[in-house]
Amino acid sequence: MTSGAAALLRRPEEPRAAFLELFFDLVFVFALAALAAGLVKNLSWHGAFHTLVLLLALWMVWTATSGITDRLDPQQPVVQLLVLATMFGTLLMAAAAPEAFDGKGVFFAGTWVVTQVCPTVLVVFLLRGHEAWRAFVRVLFWQCVASVPWIVGAFAHGVARDVLWASAVGLESAAIALGLPTPGLGRAYMRPEFAISGEHLAERYRQLFIVGLGELVLVTGLTFSGSEFGSGRIAAVVVAFVTTALLWRIYLHRAGSLLAVAIGAAADPVRASIWALYAHLLMVAGIVPSAIAVELVIEHPFGHVQPALVAVILGGPTLFLVGRGMFEYAVFGRVSRNRVIGAGLLVVGSPAMMLLPRLLVAVVPALVLAWIAVTDGVRARGRPAELPAPPL
Repeated sequence: MTSGAAALLRRPEEPRAAFLELFFDLVFVFALAALAAGLVKNLSWHGAFHTLVLLLALWMVWTATSGITDRLDPQQPVVQLLVLATMFGTLLMAAAAPEAFDGKGVFFAGTWVVTQVCPTVLVVFLLRGHEAWRAFVRVLFWQCVASVPWIVGAFAHGVARDVLWASAVGLESAAIALGLPTPGLGRAYMRPEFAISGEHLAERYRQLFIVGLGELVLVTGLTFSGSEFGSGRIAAVVVAFVTTALLWRIYLHRAGSLLAVAIGAAADPVRASIWALYAHLLMVAGIVPSAIAVELVIEHPFGHVQPALVAVILGGPTLFLVGRGMFEYAVFGRVSRNRVIGAGLLVVGSPAMMLLPRLLVAVVPALVLAWIAVTDGVRARGRPAELPAPPL
């Protein structure tokens, strides 16, 4: 069985992400759109809490699937079947997400459990006798632990469901951050069964972030095409596109292109990859409110501004900058001051935004991001390329 299991493993000389993984990521364009649609219907702190819980649930699915394709050969038919089945389950969950805390809770939770647990059970069975088996046993243990509050919460209502589902995503997120401590196996840090490909993981993280930016482009185009092409709406589209391009530029600058090297150079590559994982979670989380902001600003560029709208217009870029700061720390062991200053300006300046129309509020984060991108370029000009110095 050991030799048969070894045949399923990804070969070290093939670290690039496969087309299967790119195909799998496409479902998250719809998933992010569904989460944004649900938040638009309930644009409040309670709605934001629900959206965060559902985003974390879907994020755990992406993380588990990336773990499978990082270690197993995506050219193997059984691996392709696992990924396609997970993709279909994610599609169903995303479709139910806007009403997951209402009438579709049982469907969402049941689909999550099946989509998460069943592929891992099969991988554990296929890899029995190989040292990589332990890696997936750790994942399976925590998926089963999280499944309990998911299922119980599906049959609860109101605050009880909120608490149970939040505890489900909290347990699994904390377990990953702590190295998946499992009875009888300990933590995963620095263990041979968790050998990872830094190049592959870095590419997967970049791909998912690009998927998020694709959601912004999609919302911009669809909202604009469904409205009159007035000057205000055209200006809003320009601001939305420029903001999207700046998010891409700031993400890619230095750290975005050196993550693979940083993971390889880290004292503990697993810990470094986990830190980068949660940094990308924050950056992708910032795209959900940004998509809502794009839609509402393009529809009514000179409309009245409510506190909730200011929160989504400024909150998305702020979450991105916080995540980008974490990302930079994972690669270089430091955080650039312009990211800290930019996030601080967006937070401190939010009360004054109540006096401006929607379009001008949207211009503010675009200007802050433009300043960060320019200062990044000025600081890097004429200097040798900085080498990664991961602190983890």
